[in-house]
Amino acid sequence: MPAQTPARPFGAVLTAMVTPMRIDGEVDIEAAVRLATHLVDHGHDGLVLNGTTGESPTTHAPEKAELVTAVVEAVGDRARIVAGAGSNDTAHAVRMAEQAAAAGAHGLLVVSPYYSRPSQEGVYRHTLAVAEATDLPVMLYDVPARTGVRFAPSTIARLAEHENVVAIKDATGDIYGASKLIASTGLAWYCGDDSLYPAYLAYGASGIVSVAGHLVGDQLAEITAAFDAGDHARAWRVFSTITEAIDAVNGAGFQAVMAKAALEILGLLPNRILRLPQVAATDDEVAGVRSHLVAAGLVD
Repeated sequence: MPAQTPARPFGAVLTAMVTPMRIDGEVDIEAAVRLATHLVDHGHDGLVLNGTTGESPTTHAPEKAELVTAVVEAVGDRARIVAGAGSNDTAHAVRMAEQAAAAGAHGLLVVSPYYSRPSQEGVYRHTLAVAEATDLPVMLYDVPARTGVRFAPSTIARLAEHENVVAIKDATGDIYGASKLIASTGLAWYCGDDSLYPAYLAYGASGIVSVAGHLVGDQLAEITAAFDAGDHARAWRVFSTITEAIDAVNGAGFQAVMAKAALEILGLLPNRILRLPQVAATDDEVAGVRSHLVAAGLVD
């Protein structure tokens, strides 16, 4: 397993992995293991399972646990496996954390409780309950476009005092705010927006939790290594080669949908099936994804 460091407790390049489905709509564990192995073979030293891109709202506890167990067995000696433990029901999120730990996860991804829009005290108490449910290190997940509520800076600071809270995935786009919190909290900061990765690195981020990493993990690893070496010009040059791939999976705002379409085009998934309310990409949408992949040089 990659060395765990305070700066990068979950590695540097992680992808929020899709959850493959069979034609009958059941989770395809074999396809998931193949995909996870491919990702770890191509630049990744961590993976996030059962997150938003993994369709966590529509997969069930036994499926989540089976997925974590299978992926940890396949690649857990080479990559940190982080499992989503996100819910707007605190008791449910605690159970998810416990089940992820029992399944062998190396860490937890804990999103702010969505939809109900609790106070910051509620956000704090919810997250603390999940963080204290196991001994696993926790990555907070701040994505207000989906949750409707941010982790306030003061809440992040309070949570950072807990020994299990070691990192955050930041999908706010607030790079300036991130720079201040990186300095004041000591948390490992992971960019949650592919399009902003070099900028986050420039402000002190540790790594990325990506969607485009399904397609360009090697390049994300190269960007990271270039920044580590102080060769920012090379990092930006590499980044310029993956913008079409980023647009392929993020441009329409339906990351799980477009990521599965792209993976099917590349032969890395047998189909692009999702569970409702997500709907698989149409043929026209697939053609649009393919055009981006062609422009990125990933397919002919």
